[in-house]
Amino acid sequence: MSALLRYHVELLLRSQRWLAPVILYAAFLGVGVQSGQPVLDSLGYAAAGLLPVAAWLVRICVTGEPPAARAVVAAPHGPARAHLAGLLTALLAAAVLGTAATLVVTLISDPASNGAQVRVDRLGAGAAGLAAAYVCALLGAGVGALTHWPLLRSAGRAVPAMLLGALLATVLAGSPAQAAVSGLVTGSRSGRVPVPLLPLAGAALLTAAAFAAACALTARRTP
Repeated sequence: MSALLRYHVELLLRSQRWLAPVILYAAFLGVGVQSGQPVLDSLGYAAAGLLPVAAWLVRICVTGEPPAARAVVAAPHGPARAHLAGLLTALLAAAVLGTAATLVVTLISDPASNGAQVRVDRLGAGAAGLAAAYVCALLGAGVGALTHWPLLRSAGRAVPAMLLGALLATVLAGSPAQAAVSGLVTGSRSGRVPVPLLPLAGAALLTAAAFAAACALTARRTP
């Protein structure tokens, strides 16, 4: 698996297709996050924006090879393992991006509640924001796994399905992403720092199921 991961990481970096989602995410943060704003609000905003970016990164990783190259890579390892490596590469890229964004947002934001009435521990806020970012990265990767190859092969269907899935995963009541982000926003009002461990566990389980379903279907279909 390590060789497959290295291959997909190199493929992602050399393709430079990651530039578009990363630049869009940076612009999203530049518009919505300003120095001196309450740290928990800003971290919630940064985490929510990561979800569609993670889904986009999955699309890049699972559609970056021509069918012939995909078949060559899958031949010695099996199509399911090869596809899983692509999904894990996208998840890893989203996690790295979320970690960097969380660090920057934590450093430039005001460690205080909304209204600056209560002091907020900056380190604790950063940990909570990082957990929320990982929740959104996981769910975004899960959405991407279920809305692209091999389940949906046409870009005309895959891209709208990805956007709709990302939107629902962000705002739907009961979603781990919605719970994690709203927890940060609520904590910003009270000054209490919530660590979304339960949403993180739920997101991990949902994403593992999505990856398993996508890999199982990959093993049954030819590229």
